[in-house]
Amino acid sequence: MSTGFQFKQFFVKHDRCAMKVGTDGVLLGAWAPRSAIYRILDIGTGSGLIALMLAQRFTDAQIDAIDIDADACAQAAGNFASSPWADRLHATHCSLQDWQMVNGKLYDLIVSNPPYFVDSLKNPDAARSTARHNDTLPFGELVTISAKLLAPGGTLAIIVPAEVEELLQDLVAAHQLQCSQRCYVHPKPGRPAKRVLLAWQRSSREIREIRTEQLTLENEQGGRSEAYRQLTRDFYL
Repeated sequence: MSTGFQFKQFFVKHDRCAMKVGTDGVLLGAWAPRSAIYRILDIGTGSGLIALMLAQRFTDAQIDAIDIDADACAQAAGNFASSPWADRLHATHCSLQDWQMVNGKLYDLIVSNPPYFVDSLKNPDAARSTARHNDTLPFGELVTISAKLLAPGGTLAIIVPAEVEELLQDLVAAHQLQCSQRCYVHPKPGRPAKRVLLAWQRSSREIREIRTEQLTLENEQGGRSEAYRQLTRDFYL
């Protein structure tokens, strides 16, 4: 079993993490909308992959990364320490609920690749089950607390199964967050979208047009599509 993954500018160890480096995290780290960003919160950081990608993309940003799994958080801290951006990355073993109570910061960007299985068969591996099931962080709490932690003009960006989008849109509407961008992720040509990347902004002005994209991961030959290559070109070797 591989103990890590080499990217162009950093290496991610993931042998102590329930969820390994995967396409969902890479997509969110590469796609999260770009603007003037100085404070970032990564909720459920795992190995620290998304936080590391954002540290590479946003060269002035200070990044807080939290996770309720102690082993994953320790591994993220190690990955941060060995990266070129150790002074800007901070890992904390903490739930989002507790982070809200002890932290007084507001963030320009909050990202999460959240646990998304609801009322489905649990994995016997407790850590993997926590990472995959949303019992410890229901979508309602994720949205509610993130909305409170967003600075004016700030963005919440997540990746979830495509069928969850409608539920989330109903949740964010109650918190004055507006969808500004979304991307439907198709595994192969002609297949329905399995994931959707969503970005909601705290804005005093009405966002009248949502930027909507379609991304197919594989080409007809089964390799990475050109669009996926372009999105991740600064990261994959």
